[in-house]
Amino acid sequence: MKSFPLMIAAVAFSTIAAAQTPTATTNAGAAKADAKAMKKQSEAEYKEAKKSCSAMKGDERETCLKDAKATHEKAEADARGKHEMAEAKTDKEKAEVSRKVEKEKAEATKKSAN
Repeated sequence: MKSFPLMIAAVAFSTIAAAQTPTATTNAGAAKADAKAMKKQSEAEYKEAKKSCSAMKGDERETCLKDAKATHEKAEADARGKHEMAEAKTDKEKAEVSRKVEKEKAEATKKSAN
């Protein structure tokens, strides 16, 4: 009789744990939602960075704006990559997404340097 409450607790715990186990669909949906949130965040940060650059003058302002844009483009590349990675089904597709994101980030860095 003393083990009955323990048995009920064990069954309840295992049921809760099984219900919280993520599935591939859940992970993909969460990744897409995260990507959307990342994109919104990058937009907000870009607007804020442009505001802070507006107080500057001349070359300093131009450099600030270029850096802000490069940072924004990198963040958007990460967000797109996260979304595309969630949709990728094979390791080959995932590797292609990773290469694409790294290329976009490198291009953004190159633009800001010019």
